Amino acid sequence: MPLTPLDIHNKEFSKGFRGYNEDEVNEFLDQIMKDLEILIKEKKDLETKLKSSSEKVGHFTSIEETLHKSIVVAQEAAEEVRRNSQKEAKLIVKEAEKNADRIVNEALSKARRVAIEIEELKKQSKVFRNRFKMLVEAQLDLINTDDWNHLMEYDVDTESLDRVSATEE
Repeated sequence: MPLTPLDIHNKEFSKGFRGYNEDEVNEFLDQIMKDLEILIKEKKDLETKLKSSSEKVGHFTSIEETLHKSIVVAQEAAEEVRRNSQKEAKLIVKEAEKNADRIVNEALSKARRVAIEIEELKKQSKVFRNRFKMLVEAQLDLINTDDWNHLMEYDVDTESLDRVSATEE
């Protein structure tokens, strides 16, 4: 059992002829030396463990700092990606809106041209209809004239034509 400081303090040696009993003192010193050696060895072991633990703590602290920096960098990168994505999305939307406006404007322009062509065709159709109507009415007027009746009343003397034709032969 190791000695405590109190044991050393309270130790009393028996007195011999010339002072303390030398064997008892030597024996006590031997025991103190053994205990002190044990304590020194334990202290060295504990110091080694403490140093190892400190190194591990330092290593883990370094890893923690690295991880923290990595997380910060990852967050910044994610934020940058998010900002770039938002910018790109806005550009895509803006481009789509431009294209939509262009398509709508082209469609309106085509619709106007078609409407103008339709109006032009209507005008041409009215002119054609009026001209055709006037032509048909003029032809009907020609048919309804008395000249047709007069032609029907005209008699041709076919006997005299037969005679003339016979003499010429």
